[in-house]
Amino acid sequence: MSFDGLFTRAITKELKEALITGRITKIQQPYKNEIIMVVRANGKNQKVLLSAHPSYARVQITKEQHENPTEPPMFCMLLRKHLEGYIIEDIKQFDLDRMIVFEIKGRNEIGDVSYKQLIVEVMGRHSNIILIDKERNMVLDSIKHISPSMNTHRSLLPGVEYILPPQQNKKNPLQATEDDILRSLDFNAGKIDKQIVSSFSGISPLFAKEVLQQAGLVNRMTIPKSFLELIQNIRDHSYVPTYFNGSKEHFYLMNLEHLDGDRQTFSSLSELLDRFFFQKASRDRVKQQGNDLERFIKNEKEKNEGKIIKLEKTLEDAKSAQKFQLYGELLTANIYAMERGMTEIEVVNYYDEDQSSIQISLDPQKTPSENAQSYFSKYQKAKNAIEIVHDQIEKAKEEILYFDQLYQQLESASTKDIEEIREELEEEGYLRVRNKKGNKKKKANDKPILEQYESSDGTVILVGKNNKQNDYLTSRVAQRNDIWLHTKDIPGSHVVIRNSDPTDKTILEAANIAAYFSKARESGSVPVDFTEVRHVKKPKGAKPGFVIYVEQQTVYVTPDLDLVRSLKK
Repeated sequence: MSFDGLFTRAITKELKEALITGRITKIQQPYKNEIIMVVRANGKNQKVLLSAHPSYARVQITKEQHENPTEPPMFCMLLRKHLEGYIIEDIKQFDLDRMIVFEIKGRNEIGDVSYKQLIVEVMGRHSNIILIDKERNMVLDSIKHISPSMNTHRSLLPGVEYILPPQQNKKNPLQATEDDILRSLDFNAGKIDKQIVSSFSGISPLFAKEVLQQAGLVNRMTIPKSFLELIQNIRDHSYVPTYFNGSKEHFYLMNLEHLDGDRQTFSSLSELLDRFFFQKASRDRVKQQGNDLERFIKNEKEKNEGKIIKLEKTLEDAKSAQKFQLYGELLTANIYAMERGMTEIEVVNYYDEDQSSIQISLDPQKTPSENAQSYFSKYQKAKNAIEIVHDQIEKAKEEILYFDQLYQQLESASTKDIEEIREELEEEGYLRVRNKKGNKKKKANDKPILEQYESSDGTVILVGKNNKQNDYLTSRVAQRNDIWLHTKDIPGSHVVIRNSDPTDKTILEAANIAAYFSKARESGSVPVDFTEVRHVKKPKGAKPGFVIYVEQQTVYVTPDLDLVRSLKK
């Protein structure tokens, strides 16, 4: 648990410094359990993310972009009614619990001063965002409704009194002395880190394990000393926001020596949270929205793989075509020795060096000539089957390549990308067109929205993240002399540098983007081809996103998420 009570205390301080006296100018609810508040403070707009996601709950200032629904949810509309135009007077934490309270003041619709509290409870699957009428301590609404049958301690429904979550009655580590620590721990019982977590509020296993790491030897002298030294940094608000990428990913407000792997520090806790959570939360949302597509694409790919196995067996069987031709010719040469009613005949195989004999089955109902012709007919059918089967195998391989491409696109898709992939499958006839009741028909001239990046020298780089965007970018947007990039023989995005003579550094940065938005994003030394757009062609009848190209050069890059994020415009 990285977002513990100590981390909550630190992020609360960061929020206070950035937002106090700020005015709430806009409220959005891009996703089911998340709110974005735009706050005008200190001469600039700050986007505050409040999340009650069961796995990614947090509060932070964010710089990431979020897509909003066409119709705001009811909870969002309620927040707009009660909070837009209001001033944030204070931001505080309840004790060392993972609860942050925004104290908000404004005037209601009739002009009277009104005091509200917006409370964010960061408690895993029990996380919530609650709007309170402070004067009456009454719940106006919450992003998740909790009925009495779900929680006997308290309800979170409009109109009920707001009751704090049950208190754990642990000691406050910020006020702890050496004696407090010694009285709380039983050194003979072992598992000191778990004892620390159960005895002191706001402390996670990560912090407790770091106490043991810093202590070295576990005894009555080293543990209190290590504990108090780490806590002193918290008291002094001396933080080093750090992302850890080892056997597991973690983040925390200080460097943790007990964790393995690479580590990266950030200038603020909010930047750290953006780095850690944004991709995870986005992937989780996309996975939920595109779960049926993922299953469909996987099934179609497996279906074609099975089809190829069957076709190759058919191809193997069809190789008997040469045998049928041989039988027909041998029967024709020995027709004088045959008569109707025979079930087989033994003839000399003139094509065999040893002139060996061969038994050929006959149909007793047919004449000698008809038997010979029957084998010639089988030969012709088998020969034709070989051509058809080869063609079907090639088509099945194209299908596998196509679904491989779609599967890769799901890996980096946004919620809007998911809809475009779904539309493509409907247009290609793989999925039935859904009836979208109440939704306006998509306009024929609606254009796909491309991802835009900017190289370190200011050159614009455009990216298509699905086949609709790829075709639109390469065929409609790109100029003839722009530079086009794609991973070599690997499913991935089309990338275009809007410059006919980019620097080597820009080519490498664009190649890194192409490698990141490909099936090889977790690989090292990924080959990326680049050429001028005029050398890229779409074959007639080709599937969406498929092109051929010539005159290419190849560079090798290792995908770097931090570089890609830094170039995002």
